[in-house]
Amino acid sequence: MNYVPGTASLIDDIDKKHLVLLRDGRTLIGYLRSIDQFANLVFHQTVERIHVGKKFGDIPRGIFIVRGENVVLLGEIDVEKPCDTVLQQVSIEEILEEQRLQQQAKQETEKVKTAALKDRGLSIPKADNLDEY
Repeated sequence: MNYVPGTASLIDDIDKKHLVLLRDGRTLIGYLRSIDQFANLVFHQTVERIHVGKKFGDIPRGIFIVRGENVVLLGEIDVEKPCDTVLQQVSIEEILEEQRLQQQAKQETEKVKTAALKDRGLSIPKADNLDEY
């Protein structure tokens, strides 16, 4: 096999099942259908996989277009390899509730951390207030 530079090297991966990790932390699984010179990707039969602890859930998303600059990781999934995961698949409703509880706990932890820093005379600017600095 010859080396092909850039996104042209993905041509052999078209019509294969892939996992893609996005900059915002989302994980998508689907069949790669198209690419372009900017590494923009088109996926078919896409699901968004949400992990919380040892549980996961898949939300069907259909056709999904991913802008190349948002891709952190792209990898082919071997559909013939047996799945030997210790993760438990749960319903969409259950995983969304678990995700909400996890985010709520994280926000509470951040509030406690911010209050502790403030008590010590330190403050960290919030992301939405960065324009003021």
